[in-house]
Amino acid sequence: MKLRNKNIWSVLMIVLIILFDQITKYFAKSTLYPDKAKDFIKGFVEFRYAENTGVAFSMFSGGRWFFIVLTAVVALGVLLYMFTKGQKNLWLYWTLGVIFSGAVGNLIDRAFLGYVIDFINPTFVNFAVFNIADCAVTLGTISLIAYLVFDVFKKEKKDE
Repeated sequence: MKLRNKNIWSVLMIVLIILFDQITKYFAKSTLYPDKAKDFIKGFVEFRYAENTGVAFSMFSGGRWFFIVLTAVVALGVLLYMFTKGQKNLWLYWTLGVIFSGAVGNLIDRAFLGYVIDFINPTFVNFAVFNIADCAVTLGTISLIAYLVFDVFKKEKKDE
């Protein structure tokens, strides 16, 4: 895949993930606010509106501007790394795009609303309510860890 095409597809993926995140949050707020819940898969997952002023699991509530600046700096760094280093490894390239998308999805909420809208509530376990952007950051991070582990083993095998 040529670099130009890779960049176009990556930008499209980023925009689609951010749009999906923002659209689902809009529908969550318009249909579930303030305290309605709707089963998605009964006994497994429900949709329930929540406002998170912190980060994961509502930790560090009240640090809005700190997290806006931190997220913006990290997201900008990821974007610069993606598009200026000419990434040849598609796994790493797409993984960074997914993480960037999730970071920007929550950054939009935090900057414009002062909180992040969460709405996916797993009912089969006691867990935090989350959103699509959180899924993108989490899955992207898991993929990044897998990439790094794979890369280490690949380098070790070359050294033998």
